[in-house]
Amino acid sequence: MPAVKVENLEKDYGKVKALRGISFEIKEGEIFGLIGPNGAGKSTTLKILATLLTPTGGKAEIFGHDVVKEAPRIRELISYLPEEAGAYKNLTGREYLEFMARLYAKNERDSAKMMELGIKLSGLGGRLDDKVSTYSKGMTRKLLLARALMVRPKLAILDEPASGLDIINAYTIRKTIREFARSEGVTFLLSSHNMLEVEFLCHRVALIDEGRIIDLGTPGELKERYDAENLEEVFMRAIGEGGVHYE
Repeated sequence: MPAVKVENLEKDYGKVKALRGISFEIKEGEIFGLIGPNGAGKSTTLKILATLLTPTGGKAEIFGHDVVKEAPRIRELISYLPEEAGAYKNLTGREYLEFMARLYAKNERDSAKMMELGIKLSGLGGRLDDKVSTYSKGMTRKLLLARALMVRPKLAILDEPASGLDIINAYTIRKTIREFARSEGVTFLLSSHNMLEVEFLCHRVALIDEGRIIDLGTPGELKERYDAENLEEVFMRAIGEGGVHYE
């Protein structure tokens, strides 16, 4: 059974068709990237899988559970990090993690375990005792990623996890994702318009443009298919050549 199964998914915003019948599957334990320009349909797809939006047509399942009919069950299995997520600025980083751990944990023991993992994942050291209002964007993103992963979800859905970060913070975020997937067996679905970043991080990627998936495969397969040096070249050639449609 795939971790994620999307079949002919559609989403309309009035007259605007954000998704035009996309289909793809994600294997358990895989880091899967959905890449494309702004407005391509990436965030809409992630929000549907996170049960925040209802699709206009088609269906999606996470570990065999329908995202519309079984939304409460889905929320027990996933963790979702939006692109523009924020933390409570009047709290310290440690207080924020403690608050979220108590919210998600079933008991004090689980809460303590979540906190221990969250502190480690954040990599913020002594700055955890400073207020979030004093954090840089990179520090805040590390804190939020720690919050998303410390609950050990079966599926982590990350929207532009390293968007707008400097090289050092973006590298740290990618390293955390890669190591956590390997050590915990967590499945990741992430979106990005940074195709070079995704190339180094993801096992497989789907190229999405104007609400359609135009091709899908491992970075190596896609580069070979389009005789390209990187995924940016792949994407431009896929658009120009029409791509191999998977909708």
